[in-house]
Amino acid sequence: MSSNTLPLDALTQTPSDTGHETPRTYVVRTLGCQMNVHDSEHMSGMLEQAGYSRATPEAASRDEADVVVINTCAVRENAATRLYGNLGQLAGVKSRRPGMQIAVGGCLAQKDRSTIVERAPWVDVVFGTHNLDALPVLLERARHNEAAQVEIAESLQVFPSTLPTRRESVYAGWVSISVGCNNTCTFCIVPHLRGKERDRRPGQVLAEVEALVAQGAIEVTLLGQNVNSYGVEFGDRGAFAHLLRACGQIDGLERVRFTSPHPAAFTDDVIEAMAQTPNVMPQLHMPLQAGSDRILRAMRRSYRSDKFLGILDRVRAAMPEAAITTDLIVGFPGETEEDFRETLRVVEASRFASAFTFQYSPRPGTPAATLEDQVPKEVVQERYERLMALQDSVSASESARQVGRTVEVLVAEGAGRKDGATHRLTGRAQDNRLVHLAVPAHLTHALRDGPTAPVDDPRLSESIDPELPRPGDVVTVQVTGSAPYHLVADSVLAGEQPVGHDGVTSAGGRVYAVRRTRSGDAWAARERARAGLGDDAHSHGDAAAPAGGPVVLGMPVLRRS
Repeated sequence: MSSNTLPLDALTQTPSDTGHETPRTYVVRTLGCQMNVHDSEHMSGMLEQAGYSRATPEAASRDEADVVVINTCAVRENAATRLYGNLGQLAGVKSRRPGMQIAVGGCLAQKDRSTIVERAPWVDVVFGTHNLDALPVLLERARHNEAAQVEIAESLQVFPSTLPTRRESVYAGWVSISVGCNNTCTFCIVPHLRGKERDRRPGQVLAEVEALVAQGAIEVTLLGQNVNSYGVEFGDRGAFAHLLRACGQIDGLERVRFTSPHPAAFTDDVIEAMAQTPNVMPQLHMPLQAGSDRILRAMRRSYRSDKFLGILDRVRAAMPEAAITTDLIVGFPGETEEDFRETLRVVEASRFASAFTFQYSPRPGTPAATLEDQVPKEVVQERYERLMALQDSVSASESARQVGRTVEVLVAEGAGRKDGATHRLTGRAQDNRLVHLAVPAHLTHALRDGPTAPVDDPRLSESIDPELPRPGDVVTVQVTGSAPYHLVADSVLAGEQPVGHDGVTSAGGRVYAVRRTRSGDAWAARERARAGLGDDAHSHGDAAAPAGGPVVLGMPVLRRS
């Protein structure tokens, strides 16, 4: 039967105990990079447009969603292990819940295709990176036919940015400027799975950014596999720098970030645009991968270590306080001890704020997987530990340099791991460093106890304390302590003085100031709408993101494999 004959809005309904029909619920589990996170937002948007309802966090944690979508990554060797671990856990759940469906999408689905159903026959739908838009139809077709549906497109069917999107944050969001990649790095499977680069027109990108800002966002991250090559498809090699400058003209947009550039294509016009555009943040993710020129050549990375270090020098000359992060691979085939020491040398010279460091794993279908001289696992592990020890030391030193600085922190919705015990809030500084900040002592009870219900949340009060930040608000604080991968700002706790008429608390020469933002207003409106409090329950529902989503603030937090 043609998928066009299936009425989606009818088939997403199930009878309730009272005889009424209720929407089927869903949850999307994301494995992988920020591109996957944004793809998951599109998957959620399409499901909700088709009549599904997102499962509450409580229902999701109890595996009570009617549909579970797993959005996969294929970059690392353990990707399949993570997928099949998830699927194994869901097999038992599905056996107890007739009618439940499981869908697998993303890069590993594009790569493994029907193999997924062969290994896990309880999976209902497999779809790839080029046909995200097919998900709702495939789910309904699987229900109708009572058989697994595997549909993998070989080229992009619909540009993802044109799809419905359920944003995970009201104050920050991702905007894709391109999909796919034209590079031929020997270790990377992404071009094979996501295809050649396709660029969006600048007007389309800016329109999406403006729409996000209109909904309350004050931070946007521009996404692409290689943002520096943006514009080549439509004949403008300076398009990315022009795009950054254009973002600087959008009223209400306070923070612009981007990821990821490629050192070979990183040009001075981009550095100038970053330095001269006030809302482009002093933060850069610049993948090094290896410090040995011989290994870079084997990787087909068309730059050398001197060029890489030169880029960092020019960035820091233009933006002295820029925080620079990177990607590193340890144990690429043929890597000798001398090669590895070159990586250590470049890492030490680069002074990265943090690094996403991976042990090389061969990916079938990539040239590197067939190279001779694969490095023994124990050697890779030993080198990895040495590299991490060096980067930990560098990061600790770079963080310590921040002590005493005054920073503006965009408060996040999610809490840090120890925030409950320390009575702190968590957010990101302009340079994207993670900051845990203290609030005035008279407000610590709000952090310690927390509201028992939304109606009791002091952040939703019409007479909110001027010193109590909401997610999306910006707090000016002074850094008082550091660790390798986060900062502590307890400046408000030292010698507190009464609040002045300008809302600034002086604390022994330090400052603590809360600035209300449109994003904080949007967060409060969303929460009030969820709780059914006042007129906000009706006036802000369309722009509100549903509960339970992760916080999306620029680059993801530090990960180690």
